[in-house]
Amino acid sequence: MNTETTLQQLHGLRLTGMAKRYETLLSLPTHQQEDAHTIVALMCQAEQEYRSDKQTQRLLKAGKLRYRANLEEVICSPERGLTKETLLQLAEGHYLEKGQNILIHGQTGTGKSFLACALGRSACLMGYKTLYLSMNKFLETLAQSRIDGTYLKLIKQLAAKKLIILDDFGLKPLSGDAKLTLLDLLEDRYGDGSVIITSQLPFEHFYAFLDQPTVAEAILDRLSAAAHKIELQGQSLRKRK
Repeated sequence: MNTETTLQQLHGLRLTGMAKRYETLLSLPTHQQEDAHTIVALMCQAEQEYRSDKQTQRLLKAGKLRYRANLEEVICSPERGLTKETLLQLAEGHYLEKGQNILIHGQTGTGKSFLACALGRSACLMGYKTLYLSMNKFLETLAQSRIDGTYLKLIKQLAAKKLIILDDFGLKPLSGDAKLTLLDLLEDRYGDGSVIITSQLPFEHFYAFLDQPTVAEAILDRLSAAAHKIELQGQSLRKRK
């Protein structure tokens, strides 16, 4: 059996990572080629890395993150209200394992969305299903799902995500249906899935914004339980840039 046939079989079996590594190994001079056991090990490692990378790319595409942000690009300083220690703690992903939420507050331009997307990207790199939604988009999708009868399907799709990012909470009033949906979403994910919410509203103003005591208390109880709260401060990063 010649090498070309082996390559065709590897591609036919969709072992693309193995095929690429095999081609690389074949290109080496004979005296530099490894023994059979090492070659098999290298090819298996290449396939594993290839599949992991493909999975990450699928998760990032499905996540629809607003910014291509990395945690390394997030500006940390005591004056900004975000330390490297806090960021590193969140980067470890323990909040995802425990189903804890993150609440990010700050004025416009302070980097709330960028930080949320950086955390979302980190979650994807760890293999967690993530979804970014601006609150306007969330409300539009919710309203449309009730019209076309796909509401339960939407809720099921959201429940399958380990991390959901709701960006710019509080810019637009929530309808009664939207409040109940948010409550259902938090209830279904309590202790199992995480939510990151960014808002220009201070946390203590959430209750007044929801403007429905019973529902507000239920939402805030599930949202803030063991939540990580970050208050970004300082001037707009857009102006600085």
